[in-house]
Amino acid sequence: MSILLISKLRIWDGSTGKVIIPAISFELNSGSCLAIVGESGSGKSLTCRAILRLNQRNIRQSGEIVFQGERIDRLAENEMRRRRGKQLYMIPQNGMRAFDPTSVIGVHLRDTLVHHFGWNRSEIVEKMKLAMQSVRLKDPVGIMNKYPHQMSGGMLQRVMISLAIVLEPDIIIADEPTSALDTVSKYEVIEQFCRLREKMGCSMIFVSHDLGVVRKIADEIVVMRDGNIVERGEASVLFAKPQHEYTRHLVASHAGIHEHFNRVIGGPAYVSR
Repeated sequence: MSILLISKLRIWDGSTGKVIIPAISFELNSGSCLAIVGESGSGKSLTCRAILRLNQRNIRQSGEIVFQGERIDRLAENEMRRRRGKQLYMIPQNGMRAFDPTSVIGVHLRDTLVHHFGWNRSEIVEKMKLAMQSVRLKDPVGIMNKYPHQMSGGMLQRVMISLAIVLEPDIIIADEPTSALDTVSKYEVIEQFCRLREKMGCSMIFVSHDLGVVRKIADEIVVMRDGNIVERGEASVLFAKPQHEYTRHLVASHAGIHEHFNRVIGGPAYVSR
């Protein structure tokens, strides 16, 4: 059963009239992780921000966005703000952009949780401590008193995941959450996303160009190119038998990089030689 339905979403630049996404349709099933993949400029991030109506003012959109049976594309902005965070939660690709650089991390966390729940300071600190510890962040109180620039990208992503644990949203939209991370941090963050799904059973849209990450987390995949969806299907089927030429190129490129990595480090395929 679908929890989110996108129908004939069209996105264009209001200042130039240039169409960026002609018309795409897809759905997210309840409890499922849908990955949107494609190269940079394919329209992945624009699509995600359009769901939450977070694109820049000059970017216009039309089409239907139905969340739990409700046309949220028709909602007034104050109604939409109530749904952002609590029901529809977005984790951006650069954790630094999610926080006000002039305030400590705790200010953002408190403002968000007071807005949605009205909790007092001690309640917020206690709930965030537990959530941050669950994603292996040490000294949660110390972290809440740090500025964003004092933390690594991987730590900021884990703070965002811990906030999701407290908010318990229906849908998490993760827009290239590992693109700015080193290999070790990327692995740790993906492990936390997997645990988050197990813990909450929430639905997820996971945007990435990294097919290794997508293979680990996605149930279904939508492949985008130049603003269009060129292929979609179950992750296992799409990786095994991609139909579109562009999808075959993406899968083959990923396989080639993986093989090269194994060759360099003497991985399983080469140990016996």
